This record gives sequence, structure tokens and C-alpha cells, in this order.
Amino acid sequence: MSREPAKQDAIRIFITGGTFDKEYDELTGRLYFKDSHLGEMLRLGRANLPLEIRTLMMIDSLDMTAGDRALIVEQVRGAAESRIVITHGTDTMVETADVLAASIHNKTVVLTGAMIPYKFGSSDGLFNLGSALAFAQTLPPDVYIAMNGRCFPAGHVRKNRQTGMFEDVL
Repeated sequence: MSREPAKQDAIRIFITGGTFDKEYDELTGRLYFKDSHLGEMLRLGRANLPLEIRTLMMIDSLDMTAGDRALIVEQVRGAAESRIVITHGTDTMVETADVLAASIHNKTVVLTGAMIPYKFGSSDGLFNLGSALAFAQTLPPDVYIAMNGRCFPAGHVRKNRQTGMFEDVL
């Protein structure tokens, strides 16, 4: 007999935009937001997890304000789930992780994103999403960034803009 997972067993996913969800306009050559690709990615990855998904915003992280980060903190704090994944742009992911780490102490929060838009076909987004979901299920309460198969605690990570990779900060 299978049991229905309790709300606290579910993973909450908050969508904030970032390269993860960008589309390419072939006429103008610009990237833009339409809808999140998260549902399609979860289907492709055959995710078999109890998930609660909510879109908070669809913006480039370079446009994220202190108010946007306060909304993310408020939503994480108010979520019934103790395990949270946040899709986020990579340019300011570290800053958002630091804000969350200063405020959230009783939940496992994993931020992830993509260097290449999912719709480009060669994106790292699907791999990063799967990694983030796995890390969210196994790590103790704290705030983390999951990129390129690695997981970094908030406050100990930076984006290396020359290599396009996240790395430890000593």
C-alpha cells in the first residue's frame, strides 16, 4: 500500500527566471521570457517526486532588486515544505543565496540555474535541475548553490566569469 506524501515530504520549487527560462527571438536576436520550461524539463527528466511549483517572477537576475530578494525570502520562510529549490539567473545567484542564508536557518534551500538557455538544446539546465533536486533531498538545512554537478554552501562560492563555472571561495 503506497502512502500519499505529506506536504513536508514535498519539494517546493520557486521559479524566478534567469537564463534557465529564456527564449530566443530569431527576428530580433534578443533573449526574452515567455513561460517557464520547468514542467517540460521535469517531464523529460522523468522526475518522480512530490513537487509544489510556484512562479515568483520571470526576470534576468541582473534586474533583480532588494525587493525581489525580500519576496524570495518571504516565500521560502512561509513555505510549508522544508526542502526548497529555486531556479535563478547565475549572474546574481550568489547574492540571493547570501540574503537567504542570513534569514533562513531551518530549511534546505538549493539555488540552481543555467549558463545556456534550456531551449538552445545544449543547455546545462536539465542537469543542474536534477542535481539541485537530489541535493535538496539529501543535504542538511542550509542554503546552497548547485551548478555543474557540484554543490556549494552560501557564503563560500562565486561565479568565475572567465570560466563560466562556480567555484569555492576559501
